Amino acid sequence: MEVQRNEFFISTARDRMDVDFIHDYLCNQSYWAQGRSRDVVEKSIWNSLCFGVFEGEQQVGFARVVTDTVTFAWLCDVFIAPSHQGRGLGKWLIESVVAHPDLGSVKNILLITRDAHELYRNYGGFEPISRVNDWLRRSGETVKPGNSAL
Repeated sequence: MEVQRNEFFISTARDRMDVDFIHDYLCNQSYWAQGRSRDVVEKSIWNSLCFGVFEGEQQVGFARVVTDTVTFAWLCDVFIAPSHQGRGLGKWLIESVVAHPDLGSVKNILLITRDAHELYRNYGGFEPISRVNDWLRRSGETVKPGNSAL
């Protein structure tokens, strides 16, 4: 998928993603991925539906969706470079993500944000989870070697 708006475009072509740019932002500027290794970032890109925001050949934004394209999707690692914030690119990015054909029939798209609730509500149609206490998680930190059921 590729969509154009003025001098910017959004692409889902994985080979266009600037892994160094994405890793630098996630590792050094985000509040949610501090210290994430470049290898982890690269592998996550290759195993997800990714959206890059570009000005010419320069990547200026990113979003990643982990999905089976039918029942579930997780929107994560969303950002616009500080130098390009305030131009509506984040709004356009979220609109483009939820409009992607592979996500159109997905029953649940989830995300976590500390500071952008209005962006996701207004431009993606996201709502707070009403039964948050029903959700559970398993952290990779709780996995103990040798306890595999396989």
